[in-house]
Amino acid sequence: MASIGTFITIMLVIFLFFLLLGAAGIYLLVKVGKKATKKARKVSTRVASHVAAMGTGDAAETERMRLDLRREVSLTRQTVEHALRDGWGLGDLPQLVAEIGAHADQLDAQLGVYAQERRVSAYVDHTALGRLREHHAKLTTACARIRADLLNDQMAHASGGIDEIQSRTDLEIEARRRAPDPLDQIDDLYNRTMVDRARPDDPR
Repeated sequence: MASIGTFITIMLVIFLFFLLLGAAGIYLLVKVGKKATKKARKVSTRVASHVAAMGTGDAAETERMRLDLRREVSLTRQTVEHALRDGWGLGDLPQLVAEIGAHADQLDAQLGVYAQERRVSAYVDHTALGRLREHHAKLTTACARIRADLLNDQMAHASGGIDEIQSRTDLEIEARRRAPDPLDQIDDLYNRTMVDRARPDDPR
């Protein structure tokens, strides 16, 4: 009886182990599936935006503004992150870029709603479109100014280093040149004198 009870206990433990393993596998599959679904949804949304931006009219213009805004914000974030990795002191600039990104997300949603309405409705709200254009111009201009300022700082810093390298290169090349030997100079002067003496005098 004891051996049968032990066998049953072992089988129950094995069963529970496989049950837990199966539950963990199902959990991972569901989690991976959700991530894949989100990525696929994002990709499909981007593809739809690119396709819609190729058309004409207010809806297509709005989609182009969305793409342009996303590109500008992404480039600015990359520039700031690169500067931070290089150890640049940026002050409150990263926080400012984060706020720009938050406003850009809100504007992107507003542009998406407007584009959708323009595709299904014949009513044109020129006032709303004008404000969307204004907000888009302000955010993209802010991004461009931030990148230009960081680039100017980096070029100014690199210029000093490049000038120093050029000076050191000139000094190193000059130091590697062999100094003229005084004996060689004397021999050269003597040879020239002998050549001049060997030449016949010019007829007068």
